[in-house]
Amino acid sequence: MSDLHIRCATLTDITAVLRFWGEAAEGTSISDDHDGVARLISRDPEALLLAERDGVLRGTVIAGFDGWRCSAYRLAVHPDCRRQGIAGALLDAAEQRFIALGGRRVDAMVLEANETAHRAWAAVGYHREDHWRRWVKPL
Repeated sequence: MSDLHIRCATLTDITAVLRFWGEAAEGTSISDDHDGVARLISRDPEALLLAERDGVLRGTVIAGFDGWRCSAYRLAVHPDCRRQGIAGALLDAAEQRFIALGGRRVDAMVLEANETAHRAWAAVGYHREDHWRRWVKPL
């Protein structure tokens, strides 16, 4: 993994990130557009973490902290690069960020039908909490 470089995204990365999510991420979010990602980076420049190898984007995770809760979103690894430790390295970087900010627990949004993701999250110590359900209202 020593050749894997994890860094924070910048505004110049937005197009590449959106293209990457189209190839590597399961599902879409209402904020998966240029304006949504630009808002994220502008509001919290350290939240969107990118994993690169040889200058090529291999994985992403959003490590958001609102002062109360640590949230992980958009963990995605390119299909050709899975099972190489990239997701674990991204989550380790996210967790280190959360610890530095005073976070106490990470919540992750994981699609119910994405069994591959369930295994990846479980492999790095996360577990499902069945007594919670997500409630949403698009604005």
